[in-house]
Formats: sequence, structure tokens, C-alpha cells
Amino acid sequence: MNVRRSALIARSGDDVFDMIEAAEHYPAFMPWCTKAVILERTEELVVATLTLRFGGVQFDMTTRNPKRRPEWLSVRLDRGPFRRFDGDWHVKPLAAAACKVEFDLTYEFGGGLVDRAAVRVFDGIADRIVDAFARRAEHVPATPAAHEPPLSAVDVHGAC
Repeated sequence: MNVRRSALIARSGDDVFDMIEAAEHYPAFMPWCTKAVILERTEELVVATLTLRFGGVQFDMTTRNPKRRPEWLSVRLDRGPFRRFDGDWHVKPLAAAACKVEFDLTYEFGGGLVDRAAVRVFDGIADRIVDAFARRAEHVPATPAAHEPPLSAVDVHGAC
């Protein structure tokens, strides 16, 4: 199965990339993700195990995700019910507070009865992933830019 989705999001590319990379927060806004554990995180890689439940079917998957912040994150299966699972997120800045997000995913389950049920489950999930991030971007406050000092560190004395 191939999924290709995109969205224009009224947030900085940095913010949206950070939302995509922060899998530990997925259970808060993806109703089908019931658990997320980060196993490893570096500047170049994030490894996570997700527990997904949809339509009464549950399964775990671990992905190893090379990244180049803030424009690209690759999703590669390490362990799970898939024969193939290759995805790529691309975040393209359009303005200071706007970006285009593109998600391309190709996946194929292994064989068996459980996998057939999981196919239906995951088809529903894959079709809604980009929408979930777009909705999250509408509801989560933007993070300050890395180069801006926090408000508490700004010198307001003497300002007129």
C-alpha cells in the first residue's frame, strides 16, 4: 500500500518537525496510538516503539528513524508486523509561521489472519496521520525560536 499526503500548516517548519519527531507525545493526539516509548534519540536518529490500536486490533512496532532537522525524517521498520515499511516526512518552510508537510509511506504486511486484520487497521491510520499533525499544530502553543531568549530573560527595564 502507498500513502502520499500533504498539508499546509500555519506553524514554523521547526515546530512541525519537532512535533513529528517527538513520538513520545503521539498518544496525546493520535487516538490509535496507545503507547510510545523512545528507545534512542540523537541529533541524527530517533528510535521508538509504538503500540497501535484501531478497530479492536492492537500491535507494536519499532521504527529506526534517521533525521535531518528541520526538513526530513525517514521512518524505517525495525520490528513489527510488516514485510515492508518505508516512509519519509518532508517539511518545507513557506514563511516564518507556515510550512508544507509531505508524508510518503509504502507498507506491506506479512501473511496470516492477524495481519489481514492489521491491514484494515493500518490503512485507516495511515490515511489520517498528516491530519492528526495538522490538528495538533492548531492546538499546541508554538515553541520560541532557538535564537530568541526566553521571555523571563528579556531586559524590560528602561524600555519606553
